[in-house]
Amino acid sequence: MSQVDPELFDRGQFQAELALKSSPIGAFKKAIRRAHEVLDARFKAGREVRRLVEDRAWFADQILREAWDRLAWSEDAAIALLAVGGYGRGELHPYSDIDLLILLDSADHETFREPIERFLTLLWDIGLEVGQSVRSVDECAEEARVDLTVITNLMESRTIAGPERLRQRMLGVTSSEQMWPSKEFFLAKRKEQRARHAKYNDTEYNLEPNVKGSPGGLRDIQTILWVARRHFGTLNLHAMVGQGYLLESEYELLASSQDFLWKVRYALHMLAGRAEDRLLFDHQGQVAALLGFEGVDRKRTIEHFMQKYYRVVMAIAELSDLINQHFEEEILRAGEVSPAQPLNSRFQLRNGYIEAIHPKVFKRTPFAILEIFVVMAQHPEIEGVCADTIRLLRDHRHLIDDDFRADIRNTSLFIELFKCKEGIHRNLRRMNRYGILGRYLPEFGHIVGQMQHDLFHIYTVDAHTLNVIKHLRKLGKPGVAEKFPLASELVEKLPKPELIYLAGIYHDIGKGRGGDHSELGAVDAAAFCVRHQLPSWDSKLIVWLVQSHLVMSTTAQRKDLSDPQVIFDFARQVGDQTRLDYLYVLTVADINATNPSLWNSWRASLMRQLYTETKRALSRGLENPLDREEQIRLNQSAALEILVRGGTDPDHAEQLWAQLGDDYFLRHTADDVAWHTLAIIQHPNDGNPLVLIKETTQREFEGGTQIFIYAEDQHDFFAVTVAAMAQLNLNIHDARILTSTSQFTLDTYIVLEADGSSIGDNPARINKIRQGLIDALKNPDEYPNIIQRRVPRQLKHFAFAPQVTIHNDAHRPVTILELSAPDRPGLLARVGRIFLEFDLSIQNAKIATLGERVEDVFFVTDAHNQPLSDPQLCIRLQETIVARLSDAQGQQTETNQISF
Repeated sequence: MSQVDPELFDRGQFQAELALKSSPIGAFKKAIRRAHEVLDARFKAGREVRRLVEDRAWFADQILREAWDRLAWSEDAAIALLAVGGYGRGELHPYSDIDLLILLDSADHETFREPIERFLTLLWDIGLEVGQSVRSVDECAEEARVDLTVITNLMESRTIAGPERLRQRMLGVTSSEQMWPSKEFFLAKRKEQRARHAKYNDTEYNLEPNVKGSPGGLRDIQTILWVARRHFGTLNLHAMVGQGYLLESEYELLASSQDFLWKVRYALHMLAGRAEDRLLFDHQGQVAALLGFEGVDRKRTIEHFMQKYYRVVMAIAELSDLINQHFEEEILRAGEVSPAQPLNSRFQLRNGYIEAIHPKVFKRTPFAILEIFVVMAQHPEIEGVCADTIRLLRDHRHLIDDDFRADIRNTSLFIELFKCKEGIHRNLRRMNRYGILGRYLPEFGHIVGQMQHDLFHIYTVDAHTLNVIKHLRKLGKPGVAEKFPLASELVEKLPKPELIYLAGIYHDIGKGRGGDHSELGAVDAAAFCVRHQLPSWDSKLIVWLVQSHLVMSTTAQRKDLSDPQVIFDFARQVGDQTRLDYLYVLTVADINATNPSLWNSWRASLMRQLYTETKRALSRGLENPLDREEQIRLNQSAALEILVRGGTDPDHAEQLWAQLGDDYFLRHTADDVAWHTLAIIQHPNDGNPLVLIKETTQREFEGGTQIFIYAEDQHDFFAVTVAAMAQLNLNIHDARILTSTSQFTLDTYIVLEADGSSIGDNPARINKIRQGLIDALKNPDEYPNIIQRRVPRQLKHFAFAPQVTIHNDAHRPVTILELSAPDRPGLLARVGRIFLEFDLSIQNAKIATLGERVEDVFFVTDAHNQPLSDPQLCIRLQETIVARLSDAQGQQTETNQISF
């Protein structure tokens, strides 16, 4: 730490300025402001961050001594000013807490009350943010005995002013001989760490990680040091090398990782102007620039910076595991001699942990590097790997080279892991944590720590990939069938379940290379299958799954599943029932592992519908597709049977149906047709629209709420409806717009609440929605205001030019307009108003929100119910949508590609 730094704090000049003014506040504030400027300039100039945080703590010492000395304490005053916590370690970031302990020799607080209050008031007046406590030595012991935070703070104390003897006496009464022996302290800190990690979902890979508290963050390093201090009396990372807890190379990695996180934290504080430890989207780009990450593409620059961040915290987490395992053996089992239980000629079990029988196991038999994970999967009772063996694995992972990867013993072991009944995901995570997986599969190594700067993918690519395996494994567990009934049923029937895990490993492995990741991943998967000598059928299935893993979700979300041609085309792409089963299960796992909020009730029902219709098409045979007329006839027959059983005159039903057109019967189930028909027949001819609302399914976890509207057609019907629904805080996920020959509109919307939940059995909410829609549709001239809700903070950082593609459908007389745009409140209502201005009719719409963006598909016709045929009209429509939506998010319009 600096001893004298006149640029940072010139004591002579400070004293002179104090002497010139009646109040000391101005001089203190000027010195603090000057120190901030000097240190920030040094940071930007590239000064070593360790020196910066020590310099800042040194400066705080000087200011606090100056303030303390103004009180003119007597030489024998039994009071001292101590730095505790991080400041006690001599580390201070720009806006970190300056934690102080005013330590008294006795509990007689009254003697020093007045000068202490003057001291603290001065600190407040000069703008110094401090956290302070006033305690006697005995009070410190009393509070430390019952409070883990207090004992931890006191362990890191230093005397700033006053007699050092007080601190030494305090350390004596709070020593491990008096309280919190190292075993008890370690157990408490381990519990505290686990609870903290749980707050961050036990992952280093959060989109907006906390540099201090997230797994692999600075707090994990501090926890290691606290435990070491309590056990050995040292609070120095390098001292742990001498204790045998770290190798010199591991110390250097841990120290450089801490320095990187310190730089990130320093930059965060500087940019935010406050104690900000969250690496928010608001700051990621600026922090990247301050740390020297450069590039033309801001998004890629942020992704490169965050990949570095994730790799650093992963390294810290790995070393933290190693050291904590050492602590467990040294502190919890000190002196214990536990018998070893042989597992094979290379490994044994001791105290629940696997260990190598001798230090040269991996050197003599390199295949043991993979074998250890297979053994753990085969013995799920094994709690983990002992510390010395973790280190041996780290030290020998360089042996994994091309010869190692080609060795049939190793390829057989790797495949064997995926055939185990338990522990596949757990041991793949261990392999990733210890740096084995990315070496054995170099293509996997490229995606470690790779993020995608958006709100859709909330994990790095490697974390997402392992999450897919986790979800695939969970589908076969008891209790999951309620949420994923079909996937849970199918996963049990897959003829070779290991193949879906291997496809899961490769499905996103091609990301970050600048091409179609499905195609790139399929090439890698094919090479993997050759190297591992998999049978032809297995290889073809794995490669096809990787290549096609997005097809099912894309079809379900973006295409009209009521169209027999869509189902036939998808069935032809799938080919057979076995592939359909594998693809469905993989897609469910992929969606849930990408972002838990994506799996809402409506997406689940779309996936089930696509699976069921495709299964039926495959059963009929691809050479014998179901045609439109046959599907309409079957639907009408089933609906009529329901109506007749309920007492409806079939002539009345058929008379109504004659006005509705074929598309209506293709897009609705027989149950819905019967429900709509009965309601329309019974609806009084009073000019009011008919609004029906019900859940689309009885399944708790599937479906949305269906809103059916029957009313006299009016030109602005769609625009008014979606604007009204936006005011009612409803998210529209599907829209089917039809007009009968009698000029009545029959519109069906599938909606969810704004938070993604279904409305459910909520009569008050349903009545409010029904009345709100009736009022809006009865008075179309009073067009509902497009809502102006505040854009959520995270969405603000993802402003990009909307993209519009327009082309005519090859099979049906409609024009398809595809829109990709930033998600903003009222977006669909704005689009509806534009369609109204262009005199367009909406026949169907598929609405999908993917993180920060929407990907909507509209099936439109012109005023004569014909596809759009004027290229100039299409260009104007595209330009208008881009301009309006760009204005709505406050950005300039950019040119978009348009295809016809």
